[in-house]
Amino acid sequence: MRALLVAVLVATPALLLPPQASTTTEVVLLIAILASTLTFIEYTTHYPSLVEFRDAPPINRLRFASLFSTVFFLTVIFNHAVAPTSLSAIIDRLGELIGNTLDFPYSPVHLAILMLPPDASVGLVGMVRAAAGLAYVISLLTIGLFVLTVRLAGWPTNAGVFNVWINLPLFDPTTGGDVILRLQRDGRINIVAGVLMPFLIPGLVTLVSVIFGPVLSTSPNMLIWIMSGWAFLPASMTIRGIAMLRVAELIEDKRRRAYAAQEIQAA
Repeated sequence: MRALLVAVLVATPALLLPPQASTTTEVVLLIAILASTLTFIEYTTHYPSLVEFRDAPPINRLRFASLFSTVFFLTVIFNHAVAPTSLSAIIDRLGELIGNTLDFPYSPVHLAILMLPPDASVGLVGMVRAAAGLAYVISLLTIGLFVLTVRLAGWPTNAGVFNVWINLPLFDPTTGGDVILRLQRDGRINIVAGVLMPFLIPGLVTLVSVIFGPVLSTSPNMLIWIMSGWAFLPASMTIRGIAMLRVAELIEDKRRRAYAAQEIQAA
């Protein structure tokens, strides 16, 4: 089921947007098959590989829901211009309201619009503004839901025993000093990077465009994935940072209780 959902996620823009060239369809189909295969292998093996928090729901479910919602809503917004429906009109209007509200100087949404080529049409700028605003709000809601899951539901203890080896396969607790300090450091770095990325990515794209020429395609399919990545990657990094700080908090609490028990036995 996870593999099938990932394939649907990858194929969503190609399925909902007007038909593209056959080569584009073949590329999308290939990427969908590869993504679903990797997901199937990851979740059927007993050993960790690359996917973090594999056995600590609902963190990856939140991530998937966030990315799928972003890709779907952005696809509907870009499709509204060529095939309007009642649903697309509602989503487009919602994105327009959010985009206009968040489009002020130096805001992430305003900086995202600046990534477009100077000759971009007014209609395209409006669609990108609506898409950026809606995508950014979805990312903020995802972070808020995870914070509530941690504080109210007690993640990850509500999901059973947390296995560091399975859920953090790229983190080696046996090297680099105290594991708590390393988790706290990595968690803070991820949170800071997640907060700054929506501002840094547009600036980097603009700088590269000034030096080498326009690098951002105006293709709807490409814009959907770029805007989705612009909003999802910072949210994912922020969630990862919060999760690592939470794991460090649990390890510190367990260590404190162990020391207290030793002191009681010694007394």
